[in-house]
Amino acid sequence: MFYIVVIALLMGNTLISTAQETRKPMMTPGGQPILTPQGTPVYESASNANVMYYSNITQRDSAYMHKTYGEVAKRILQHAMKDSASYKRLQYMCDTFGPRFSGTQNLERAIDWLLQTMKSDGHENVRGEEVKVPAWVRGEESCVMLSPRPYTLSMLGLGGSTATPKEGITAEVLVVKDFAELQRRSSEAKGKIVLFNAQFTSYRNTVRYRSEGAVRAAEVGAVASLVRSVASYSMRTPHTGGMRYQDSLKKIPHAAISTEDADIVARMTERGEKVTLRLTMNAQTLPDAVSRNVLAELKGSEKPDEIVVMGGHIDSWDVGTGALDDAGGCFATWKALQILKELGLRPRRTVRLALWTNEENGLRGGAKYAELHGAEKHVLAFESDGGIFAPKGFGFTGAADVFKAYKAAATLLQPIQATEVSVGGGGADISPLIAFGVPQMNIDVEGSKYFWFHHTHADTPDKIDPLDLNKCAAAIAVMIYIAADLP
Repeated sequence: MFYIVVIALLMGNTLISTAQETRKPMMTPGGQPILTPQGTPVYESASNANVMYYSNITQRDSAYMHKTYGEVAKRILQHAMKDSASYKRLQYMCDTFGPRFSGTQNLERAIDWLLQTMKSDGHENVRGEEVKVPAWVRGEESCVMLSPRPYTLSMLGLGGSTATPKEGITAEVLVVKDFAELQRRSSEAKGKIVLFNAQFTSYRNTVRYRSEGAVRAAEVGAVASLVRSVASYSMRTPHTGGMRYQDSLKKIPHAAISTEDADIVARMTERGEKVTLRLTMNAQTLPDAVSRNVLAELKGSEKPDEIVVMGGHIDSWDVGTGALDDAGGCFATWKALQILKELGLRPRRTVRLALWTNEENGLRGGAKYAELHGAEKHVLAFESDGGIFAPKGFGFTGAADVFKAYKAAATLLQPIQATEVSVGGGGADISPLIAFGVPQMNIDVEGSKYFWFHHTHADTPDKIDPLDLNKCAAAIAVMIYIAADLP
């Protein structure tokens, strides 16, 4: 699931050290509120003051960074490019264990392998921390046009959707472009299947039809809802993802169809043709299962109780093998830790790798991490969940003086052209740490093709360039080392 874009945009152009709380709660793309360990909402602009763990931070300009960390950065960049071992490990995990959906043995077997491999590599404090996660099973599903002509649509049920009756749901389709059109035509919706044919503009703007579509359609009496896949490009590849229900309304089946099929149905209805579909979904929600967050560390040399945490989410949807979303983020941060270890670079503070579970359909791994570790002295929380492409730089949310220091540090990444640092960064799994005043950062990549493959059967290792993986790991290693080592 690609929450990083949503969270970064939600956090917007905000330096939270002086921001006034907006009181607007942060939501996952599935429409669920992000909660603190105490169960209270996390707001888009947290009012918690960041604790300043750095001394003389205003003096840490680019000249200081080049003098103090220039040679270290060169060593990291060179070491990161020496082989493609991390990419081969990524291939192995994705090919061997397949989709890593919460509640499945695939995910737990992959976690077992990760823990064993990290221990074999000699990382410190390698462990799994248990997390209760939801278990939703897709089952058999189909969407077939009965009239004006027989045709099988390319579809994927959305995570958490209820099932149809065994015989399916057969009904006429009402096509709308947005929620406003649905309201205008609400009198036409009763007993029909509503198709939200919203064109992709941005993930944040378009994902709401996936997240809220079933609720909006149920409000006007629809028997099921479909959404045009949240995709910037398609080859008849439907995109799954999270959705939500409202307890006061009937829970109707909700699925995504390919952009091409959405347009076919829309054109037919625009010509005045009556389109009838039969939607069949056998989805089930099972009792919660036990999964684990994966943690490993490089203990700090002077201030081991102060922590820089970095990572991605190890779970994926149940289609494809989750290479871009988010094995790439996991392996880029894992490789960053490996680089520091292999070069004998032990910063003042502890660097902790966290591979969070259940980001895609629950965010329980990130919430559990905050519950167990939020009160610790986190200097920075870093997340990579935007795919692995050529790195451009970073997004950061935190104190203005720290932002300037990190921007100066990024000038060391000129050899790989990853020097941009923008205001507004974060990620879904680290967002619960906002309640503890922890600064947030994400890597920014050239992700123009990300939503071609996001949440599809096509999210496989061949979509990642090994050189891009090495560059991302190098950029992360430099920035994380400096964040953990600054006086």
